[in-house]
Order: sequence, then structure tokens, then C-alpha cells
Amino acid sequence: KLQANQDYTILQGAEHLLWSVEGRPFPLPAMGVKGAQLKREVGLISAVSLIAGTMIGSGIFMSPQWVLYHMGSPAGSLIIWAACGLLVMFGALSYAELGTIIKESGGDYIYILRNFGSLPAFLFAYTSIIVVRPASVAGISLSFAEYAVAPFYQGCSTPQVVVKCTAASCILLLTIINCLNVRLATAIMNIFTAAKLLVLLVIVIGGVVLLINGHTQSFQDAFQNTTAGIGPVGVAFYQGLWSYDGWNNLNFVTEELRKPEVSELY
Repeated sequence: KLQANQDYTILQGAEHLLWSVEGRPFPLPAMGVKGAQLKREVGLISAVSLIAGTMIGSGIFMSPQWVLYHMGSPAGSLIIWAACGLLVMFGALSYAELGTIIKESGGDYIYILRNFGSLPAFLFAYTSIIVVRPASVAGISLSFAEYAVAPFYQGCSTPQVVVKCTAASCILLLTIINCLNVRLATAIMNIFTAAKLLVLLVIVIGGVVLLINGHTQSFQDAFQNTTAGIGPVGVAFYQGLWSYDGWNNLNFVTEELRKPEVSELY
């Protein structure tokens, strides 16, 4: 019997609805209630593209200069990149295990809900929706807009109105595409991911060619002028982690994966 003083929360999932009584979930199908279902149309390639597409964004093209600036030396900046990558790898392995155990969409929210209850989960979702996600999307969109409109304003500074309008248009367009069709959204994501990988490949090949041709002056006294302050190292670490941001996004669409136990691990 339901009592008024209990905390009941209805969560609509991909395969069923859940009632959370004081943070403890109960499946509603056993009560004769049928939940809405999301389409499982995200395969392994699209899942990998989702991770790569969200990680390879504005950060990898804009953060390296700031990591080098705050560390003061090439060797110091490379250590920061390696440390950030190691930290992200541990996080990704942890999330892969969580995704195979709790096969529900929602990412951080659903994991907090299942372990700590509805109040911490609500606070996380509230701050994420109101502050964290919009700020992240705005930063990425503005970075893209800066590069997109720069060729049209060669020799002069780009008007901020044009940059902001372009960024807002991109956000609106991508929102409409994601609302219309999952397959269309994943196809566009795969195309852009391939394009970004191609750009990175060109950069890597260019660097290798320079090394082969004897341009190794950056590696001479590589640790010279390395900063030892906690503040600059922390800022450099933050810039490095910004480039890796997006490694956990696959767990937000777990219920749309065709084979979550395969895609999460890969």
C-alpha cells in the first residue's frame, strides 16, 4: 500500500518503468505496467564514433598551446598529457564495468541514483542541466564557430556577433537532427568523426615528417624552463583533461546500444 510520506519517483527507462521507494528500485512490469522503449540502433562502430566524436573536439585543437604555456617546456607538457590519459583510462574502465552491470541510460545520474538515492541524483542532474552541460556545449560551439567563420574575415578580427550566431545555429541544427532520427544523427556523427580523425592524422604525419627531416630542436633541453608551481600545473592538467572530455558519454545511451556488454567494453 502506497503511503504519502514515502519518497516515490517514477523513472522512465528504455525497457521498463521503475518506482524508487526511498532509493530502492522496483520493476513495474511485474505490476502489469508496460514502459516505453528506446530504439536499439547504436551499433559498435557508432558507439566508438560517439566516444571519438565527443572526445576529439575543440579541446584537442586548442588545449595543447595552453598546456605548453603553463608547463613551460615540451617534456613537461608531454608528462601532463600522459598523466591525463592514464587517469581517463582508469575512469573509462570503471565506467565500462558500471555500464555492463547497470544497463540503463543516464550515465552519472543513474549510477548516483542507484547507489546514493534520489536527492544526490537530483542535485547532480539539476546542476548538469542548468550549468555544466550548457557551458560545455557553448564553449565547444564557440570554438567551432571561431574556426568556421575565420576564412571569411582574413586580415581582420571576426565580429563576435557572427561567431555567436554561428554557434547558436549549430546548436539548434544538431538538436533538431537528434530529435528527428537516431540513424541520421549517428550517420552525421560518423562522418564528422572520420573528418576529425583525418585532420589529426595529417597533423601527426606532418610532425613525423618534420622529425625525419631533422627538426628536433624542440627536444633539445626538453625540460628547460619547466614550471614547478602547483597553480600552473593544475591549470595545465585541467586543459589536458578538457581535451579528453567525453570519454564517459556512451553510458548516457546504454539502452540504445544493440549489445551494451560488447560496446561498453570496446
